[in-house]
Amino acid sequence: MEDHNKVNQITKLLPAVLLTLAVTLIMFLLSLIAKGSDVFVFWGSSLRNGAADIANQSIRHTDNFNWTFIFIFTVVVYIYFTELKHKNDKGLVAALALYGVHWLYEIANAIIQSASGYALWTVSPESTSLIILIGVSWELSMMFAVAGLIMSKLLPEDKNLKILGMNNRIFFAILNAAFFSFFEIFLAGTDAFIWTYSWWGVIPVFITTYIPFFLAAFLLYDAKKTTQKKFLLSIWGTVALLLVVLITLGVI
Repeated sequence: MEDHNKVNQITKLLPAVLLTLAVTLIMFLLSLIAKGSDVFVFWGSSLRNGAADIANQSIRHTDNFNWTFIFIFTVVVYIYFTELKHKNDKGLVAALALYGVHWLYEIANAIIQSASGYALWTVSPESTSLIILIGVSWELSMMFAVAGLIMSKLLPEDKNLKILGMNNRIFFAILNAAFFSFFEIFLAGTDAFIWTYSWWGVIPVFITTYIPFFLAAFLLYDAKKTTQKKFLLSIWGTVALLLVVLITLGVI
């Protein structure tokens, strides 16, 4: 009986695994076609170390501060309060779940930079009004604050609906992860966003970063309220503790 259940679980996961592999294969083939391109960058390069060094010295400096900081924050606050007024609790849960997971990743990325000298991803000082942590600017942070909410509006009302043989929540998590990852191919070709490690690029970003982001948002979207509260309290409590301790100690 246990073996039968395991087979059923594997069978249920198979469509999601196949879709992930298909997207990964497309990314790999495109990376071969675009090899040497300065516009679409699929992998990091040590040639960007100099730009990363400059960014490493600019964390939380206010040299580039401008008033767009206030405007963007105001827009995000307006979005949150509008959704709260419309009682879109599930959408706000998706937003806070993705945003919380995002912050855990940014903290981990900053720790990598502190330990090795270079982060997996880095934002440049000239592209932002403020670098909060080495891999996240104020503008990016505010985008991630609403990303889960915005993308949750794509979800069908029927949480059990299947698309390509998989639950639609998982399907849309993979689809959104692919979209965000493909967009980073363009970002990595600009001076705003920096990948320095040759083994880090669009494929690991897709699998290890964006899929967990959207899975957290979309799976928590339908969860019981007690589960939602426990998840959000634990993840945001962890984020707050890590930020206070690590920034105070000068680690990040």
